[in-house]
Amino acid sequence: MKPEILAPAGSPEKLKYAIAYGADAVYLGGTDFGLRVAAAAFDRESMFSAVKYAHARGVKVYVTLNIFAHNKDIEALPSYIQELVNAGVDAVIVSDPGVFSLVREFAPQLKIHVSTQANITNWRSARVWESMGADRIVLARELSCGEIKTIRDKTGVELEAFVHGAMCISYSGRCLLSNYMTGRDANRGDCAQACRWKYRLVEEKRPGEYFPFSEDDRGSYILSSKDLCLLEYLPDLLAAGVTSFKIEGRVKSVHYVATITRVYRQALDECLKDPDNYKVRPEWLQEISKVSNRDYTTGFFTGTRAGNPPPLDSIYRRNYTFVGVVRGYDPERGLLRIEQRNRFVTGEELEILTTGEVYSCQVKKILDEDGNIIDCAPHPRQTIYLPWPEPLPEFSLLRRPE
Repeated sequence: MKPEILAPAGSPEKLKYAIAYGADAVYLGGTDFGLRVAAAAFDRESMFSAVKYAHARGVKVYVTLNIFAHNKDIEALPSYIQELVNAGVDAVIVSDPGVFSLVREFAPQLKIHVSTQANITNWRSARVWESMGADRIVLARELSCGEIKTIRDKTGVELEAFVHGAMCISYSGRCLLSNYMTGRDANRGDCAQACRWKYRLVEEKRPGEYFPFSEDDRGSYILSSKDLCLLEYLPDLLAAGVTSFKIEGRVKSVHYVATITRVYRQALDECLKDPDNYKVRPEWLQEISKVSNRDYTTGFFTGTRAGNPPPLDSIYRRNYTFVGVVRGYDPERGLLRIEQRNRFVTGEELEILTTGEVYSCQVKKILDEDGNIIDCAPHPRQTIYLPWPEPLPEFSLLRRPE
């Protein structure tokens, strides 16, 4: 199999941006049976449209079916599986053996990818799923490069690995913290991300007296993991037998999807040309620092180095805010039509991210839909116009350095 960049598609809009910025495949969730309620954006109609749109551009679509199913779910699954077949999805992502058997029974032609939620950490486990008919294993994030290589050597299934994005503090994402603290079950797609909250230490006999952890002046995220980044290790992943490079982030922004997909597309293409001389470009590190992140780590991939500060932690971080989407161009007036996403004002310096280049842009003038000059764009999804000498590629984005 040709190595692929697998990007998150948390909405129809994000799907289009993932494809425009270089994804070979996307993964998404329907309105039922997925493990990300906040990213369950595709009903029957939009699922059909998404698959049609992706396939027309040579991109595959994988649908999450990785809920930990209860008895009531089993009755409804067969009809939903048939809908996915009718939509033409390329594979489903499954974690539960019972759900796996239902897919095999009602859609034997449909490919099955075994979710990272199944926490496959050894080759014997991988072989069991392979013997059941799994087409791909989505590897547990707790594996080192050497362990991945062993699984590759002892199985024949495709291997998929996460290379970028948020990591759960719990083993393979099996966490009860959200359910215990909020009643929202992480294992049924409704995680409140309690591990990301700010915490203070309170001594029982000193109520109201809070002792901060010395992490930063905003509090200590004592449970929150750093974000994964394996840009540096693409040659090692290829050598270990990984063929699908997965980016986490279905609930992240369009800006995140576009930026990270673009970087990994460029990096993988360069790596495939000459893996022995592959090096991470400084501009790639600059780009990934422009999306929201919690510092980067190599996770478990590098084995003994997993607990040490990784090289990528030395990236100069600069926060950027996603402020707008380019929706078109008026050649007669020389104006870009922009859909505002966050407030920006005249005089600010912006960047324009495109599927090709990144441009600098000073906001010298803002016009509203009636052609009136305004000082700022304060209203969400407001249509405004900015002077620019030429059309930009479709799916271009505006962002502001902070």
